[in-house]
Amino acid sequence: MQPQNDFSFPGNKAISLENTQIAFSGKNNYELNRAYLLFKLVSSNKLVKFGKVFTDCALKIKFPINFIIKPTIFKHFCGGENIEECDLTIQDLAKFRIGTILDYSVEGKQSEKDFDRTTKETIATIEKANGNNSIPFCVFKVTGLARFALLEKLNNKLDGSNLTAQEKEEFERVRQRVDAICKRSFQTGTPVFIDAEESWIQDVIDMLAVDMMKLYNKEKAIVFNTLQMYRHDRLAYLKNEFENAKSQGYYMGLKIVRGAYMEKERKRAQEMGYSSPIQPDKASTDSDYDAAIKFCVENNQHIAICAGTHNEESSLYLANLMDQFGIDHQSKSVYFAQLLGMSDHISYNLANASYNVAKYVPYGPVKDVLPYLIRRAEENTSVAGQTGRELSLIMKEKARRKAKK
Repeated sequence: MQPQNDFSFPGNKAISLENTQIAFSGKNNYELNRAYLLFKLVSSNKLVKFGKVFTDCALKIKFPINFIIKPTIFKHFCGGENIEECDLTIQDLAKFRIGTILDYSVEGKQSEKDFDRTTKETIATIEKANGNNSIPFCVFKVTGLARFALLEKLNNKLDGSNLTAQEKEEFERVRQRVDAICKRSFQTGTPVFIDAEESWIQDVIDMLAVDMMKLYNKEKAIVFNTLQMYRHDRLAYLKNEFENAKSQGYYMGLKIVRGAYMEKERKRAQEMGYSSPIQPDKASTDSDYDAAIKFCVENNQHIAICAGTHNEESSLYLANLMDQFGIDHQSKSVYFAQLLGMSDHISYNLANASYNVAKYVPYGPVKDVLPYLIRRAEENTSVAGQTGRELSLIMKEKARRKAKK
């Protein structure tokens, strides 16, 4: 039975996600107050919408906004503008046994030059992680290496029969970029996540991820695909791909998330007249999410997972499953992950209980990372209870510190 509101689990009395002293041990009073102000601001849907319009306009007219963005929302949710600027965040998280997942979060590029630059930058994160226990994973999006329109066209016919000769050559360059990243991950022993994206390009991403697993996951999970469990077909996909992996002799690496494109997915399905790939309700998503992590834990000898979630119940459910199946808290086959700047009560309390935890640490030039930052603001506004949870825990910690004086 899963918990309702107390953020604890009857099968594991040692963990409480309500311990704000541990949750915010990485923040001084100034940082805690900044977090409080930011979450108060993003709790306003109107303000978030205004901020999005303002930043879009500012970028178009080249109005300087870095001086506003960088010390506030960027500072809270990002590690820096380049890898070197992430060092302080990496070190601060490591003090509390929390790893860093370096995420070059530049989006919306279209040229081959930009795709090659992103490939080079992603490999640079792998070099940074090489031999550094504080950076257990790296990550990339296939759309950072390829034109979206190309992926969408290929997604319609995965055999590529609908591509022109020039497009086939273009996709071969995409495959080479993906392979270069995964090969370097294999050589250094640093696992790499391939992020999930929109459903109408996901089949191509799945195809690339499986191809890379076949190449580089013969001895252990190096390449991880990502499953968005708000899609109603992902649990069946997981079970089918597991059988393929077993029969073909490679390990599965999976990052399990709920998903990030729900409103866009439903809108497109309605406009184009096809059946929505999204679950009918949140309860179905939650059920499939927990079923997926249970399936992975049951098959732990063949599957390594990272549970990317801000959901307290699912986090505690996985912790309890590990104990039920005798999986050591330090086993590299199970990780928990949250985004930098969010759900510290999950990250820090689980790490304090000796589970493997990592934070996604996005970085990149401020103007290029703005789409990511806007999504974070929109996510905190739209996800039921997200901002309220963050604010209530921050307020509890502020009161605790005040009473201690």
